[in-house]
Amino acid sequence: MHAFDVLGDPVRRRILELLAEGEMTSGAVSERIRDEFGISQPAVSQHLKVLRESGFATVRAQGTRRLYAVDSAPLREVDAWLDRFRRFWTPHLDALGTELARGRRERRLRESAGRGDDIGRGDHTGRGDTAP
Repeated sequence: MHAFDVLGDPVRRRILELLAEGEMTSGAVSERIRDEFGISQPAVSQHLKVLRESGFATVRAQGTRRLYAVDSAPLREVDAWLDRFRRFWTPHLDALGTELARGRRERRLRESAGRGDDIGRGDHTGRGDTAP
């Protein structure tokens, strides 16, 4: 199965998001997915099987429990494939970062200018009076 076929399913994407937070038992994954998507435990198990067989997840036995974790190798392959398209959005994100930094700088300058107006009034409340 192609990586994007695996990732194209919202349930499998959500399972990977959960596993990205740390290793989880199949029971814990099933419970969360059943609550969020309203699907049966066997259906969740099938999604876990697809993730395992496609290499996106690993499983290890710990006693009677099966612990699932993300395997990052297929995700690196997806990232490498996406790399050729980054040129379409990277300049836009860089420009957005510049504008956000400019806005933060302007806000700091306005705030520091506003604080400077209160100096010498006898208090620092901005009210202009000296009453307690």
